[in-house]
Amino acid sequence: MNISDAIRSIIKPHTDDVLAPLSTVFSETMDREKPWQEYPRPQLVRDSYFSLNGLWDYAITGDRMLPTSFDGQILVPFSPECSLSGVRRNLQPGEYLYYHRLLPEDFCRLPSGYRLLLHFGAVDYEADIVLNHKQVLHHTGGYLPFTADITDFLLDGENHLSIRVRDDTNRTQQSRGKQSLERGGIFYTAQSGIWQSVWLEQAPGSYIKELYFLPSYDNKTVTVTAVIAGSAPSQAPFIRVTAGNRELLSTELSRQKAALSTYTAVFSISEEDFHPWTPEDPFLYDAKLSCGRDQVSSYFAMRLYSIESKAPGDIPVFCLNHTPCFLMGALDQGYWPESLYTAPSDEALIYDIKVMKSLGYNMLRKHIKVEMARWYYHCDRLGMIVCQDMVNGGGSYSMPLVSYLPTVSQTLCNQIRDHNYSLFSRKDETHRNRFEQECRDTVAYLKFFPSIAIYCPFNEGWGQFDAVRITDMIRQLDPTRLIDSASGWFDQGCGDFVSVHNYFRKLSIPAEHFSGKHLKTCACPAGRARFLSEYGGLACQIKGHTSVDRIFGYKHYDTLPQFQEAYSRLIQDSLLPLKKKGLSGAVYTQVSDVEEEVNGLMTYDRKVIKIPVPAASEQEL
Repeated sequence: MNISDAIRSIIKPHTDDVLAPLSTVFSETMDREKPWQEYPRPQLVRDSYFSLNGLWDYAITGDRMLPTSFDGQILVPFSPECSLSGVRRNLQPGEYLYYHRLLPEDFCRLPSGYRLLLHFGAVDYEADIVLNHKQVLHHTGGYLPFTADITDFLLDGENHLSIRVRDDTNRTQQSRGKQSLERGGIFYTAQSGIWQSVWLEQAPGSYIKELYFLPSYDNKTVTVTAVIAGSAPSQAPFIRVTAGNRELLSTELSRQKAALSTYTAVFSISEEDFHPWTPEDPFLYDAKLSCGRDQVSSYFAMRLYSIESKAPGDIPVFCLNHTPCFLMGALDQGYWPESLYTAPSDEALIYDIKVMKSLGYNMLRKHIKVEMARWYYHCDRLGMIVCQDMVNGGGSYSMPLVSYLPTVSQTLCNQIRDHNYSLFSRKDETHRNRFEQECRDTVAYLKFFPSIAIYCPFNEGWGQFDAVRITDMIRQLDPTRLIDSASGWFDQGCGDFVSVHNYFRKLSIPAEHFSGKHLKTCACPAGRARFLSEYGGLACQIKGHTSVDRIFGYKHYDTLPQFQEAYSRLIQDSLLPLKKKGLSGAVYTQVSDVEEEVNGLMTYDRKVIKIPVPAASEQEL
């Protein structure tokens, strides 16, 4: 183990550092008056749509009462902490962030029998939705979408929409990801408020609220489930499936007796029309579902994720469609210099995915953040497998326990049981229960997207608790995905992977310490696959492309040629030989630099790709 590199990487807050302005080309070319006009929900597209992204009035106060005057204007959907919002002010614990705007009068004039739905992609962290001085909805949680039916609150003429937000970030045990009010090292600037699209939608009195596709790869069948909201439909939903311009089938859905608002159908894909989804060939079937006056468009894919042992005695490996598939992954923090959690534009999301594909990566680990739906949609259509983390919470973490001890002895860490809530900063039962509910809601939200292969409930012991039980819960919610129960260390002998982080030692295949004990929670009877779920972190600062002079990384290189040579040796000499010995995948840290972390394959502003892009891929970027 390289002790000097390990000591150098000790995490310290750097609250006195001022981040220099830094921007990507995407914010330089975006529409500053009407950002993010793309349809926000590609998995369920309805023609009726009005974006509320743009300039809103805002105020930050210590008073719960709605303000009568405002501090200025904020550009939604960007957080007040970031430069793109036009505010660049941190929301402090105990403060309230208020938004206000008028709703469009024409769009609020509804056809007879229609409802007006107000959608939020995500608001961090607690939000009260107020229309015309009447409370419509209270929502808690900073990473998932929610909807309010505001029809009964509308007035003739002007309609005033107000939103009150509170976000205490890491001052409480709420889920927060990498956000910290004391940024530094691997923890980043906190953000708050609206950070994904806000939009209006007109829907009939009986409308399609949810739509899911469950493919059975082996049987070449698909189960489609639709949830109908509002009044009882006059006729059953009807689905049409197409491939290109050719209609493959059409069928009516049947109402389920157990849930009268739920309709399902099972249909087959013929041998001739069966087209598996892979990263190399990310084929999507198109679907249109109609229910009375309502119609939505959607898509699905035929694919299967599994852990399989191809011969007796072999280490089980990750498979896509029953074929061994090495997960060449990269850690994706989802941070942007001018806009923090919110990508400057749809093109920015696409660019990151395309760059990583061009560099030979077929998987992204979305790290303790839930992205907007369009990111998963682009992974679906571009062919990028996703490992999805749940968002961590809990109290202040004991870094000697969750960082320094594992660096010295992972074997010792694997002997520590995670029902010791105090040890893992999880003493508060209310927030443990809230985390479980957020896990359930995250799976319900993301199970639609075909590219998601793995759920990861816990990372490096940050707020970890009851991993065996949480793994079972996620498995019951979505048995079609695999689970990396405890990424890094504090393995509880459950899930589908022996998952290890290795930044300072020679790379090796993670050893199984729980042989035979974990099989009841493992998808493969032969055991768990081996997964190097974080490694690398090679650091190289590119002057003029960082937001702070202080730098962080796991092994530092002064020049780009030195960095490129070290990266090539790491991949070719250390990683790829392990693939032949049974390693299922590895996640390189990371996609881009973030604040003082300079261990990205791209700079924070995405203007420099630190390793050569193959000539054949350059024209696609």
